[in-house]
Amino acid sequence: MKAFDLQTCTWSTLKTYGKAPASRGGQSVTLVGTSLVIFGGQDAKRSLLNDLHLLDLETMTWDEIDAVGVPPSPRSDHTAAVHAERYLLIFGGGSHATCFNDLHVLDLQAMEWSRPAQQGDIPSPRAGHAGVPVGENWFIVGGGDNKSGVSETVVLNMSTLGWSVVTTVQGRVPLASEGLSLVVGSHNGEDVLISFGGYNGRYSNEVNVLKPGHKSTLQTKIMEPVPESVSAVHNATNATRDVESEFEAGQEGKIREIVMDNVDSEPMKIKTEETSERLIATLKSEKEELESSFSKEKMQSHHLKQELAEAETRNSDLYKELQSVRGQLASEQSRCFKLEEFVDVAELRQKLQTMETLQKELELLQRQKAASEQALNAKQRQSSGSMWGWLAGTPDEKADDA
Repeated sequence: MKAFDLQTCTWSTLKTYGKAPASRGGQSVTLVGTSLVIFGGQDAKRSLLNDLHLLDLETMTWDEIDAVGVPPSPRSDHTAAVHAERYLLIFGGGSHATCFNDLHVLDLQAMEWSRPAQQGDIPSPRAGHAGVPVGENWFIVGGGDNKSGVSETVVLNMSTLGWSVVTTVQGRVPLASEGLSLVVGSHNGEDVLISFGGYNGRYSNEVNVLKPGHKSTLQTKIMEPVPESVSAVHNATNATRDVESEFEAGQEGKIREIVMDNVDSEPMKIKTEETSERLIATLKSEKEELESSFSKEKMQSHHLKQELAEAETRNSDLYKELQSVRGQLASEQSRCFKLEEFVDVAELRQKLQTMETLQKELELLQRQKAASEQALNAKQRQSSGSMWGWLAGTPDEKADDA
């Protein structure tokens, strides 16, 4: 990517980001706002292209655009222009075997291709032509069809898509060449077209100036060094013929001025008025649609605000209910804690009563055991005394009693 500084007259290489397009020639480059739109061309292997790329001049970032619809067929040496900062127009160009005169339009907002119907004097197929927009008019000069150069200069009204012929040249002149350059300039508040070079059997370095619909001669900065002896010859008797003035500018360069007589001013004025009326009607219709859309959007916004207010009210009520449920839950938890404490106390009391009963039974058993032991001891003592008395010869108490 190269840039030329008009103040220092120096070239420099610019650093870009993103994926750059493949190397190519014969592509079209169109400035749209702060971006360059690149379409088509032919790569190093002579393969024709119909891809679309965009370079953002603020960030210097490349982006490949994938538009919907049917794009133009692969081609090179076509022309492109932008209308209303929204529509990219592609006209003509050629492949290896044929030339085209089709017109394609890319909606840069919707990124959608279309092929509208053309009106008026549709130009013949051509490639290598040059084009430049002036207002809503797209002037196209030169080109060729692989057989000969195109002699007519045509203009397309980009609003109505109607073609008309501006002028026609005769012979193998640079204006009927391929590869010429075309720019628009301004002189005394009027637009002028300036072409340079081209190839039609031989290369040219001529400069040609076209002033549509104006009879006065043009004196631009490029023509200031011309000698005073040079003058233009105007043919006022034939209004349909171009008036040319040709002179030498140095040893090789030539400057030719083509001035179009404004003989069709009245029809053009009527056509312009009709176009203006259609444009005004279209603008009014668009205004009504916008107002209707705005009214609908406003009403919808009002409904949304009401729904938002209702939702906020419901949210507030739900929050209050949530707080109430939380309070009830806390009360139930407290009551449960108290019930658990009460159940624990009752169980302890029951266990205590059981322990007291067991203690009493234990004491009773202990007393019964002690009584049993006493009785057993007494019997043992009694039995022991009778045995010893018998052994000692003591008569038994029962014998005595006998």
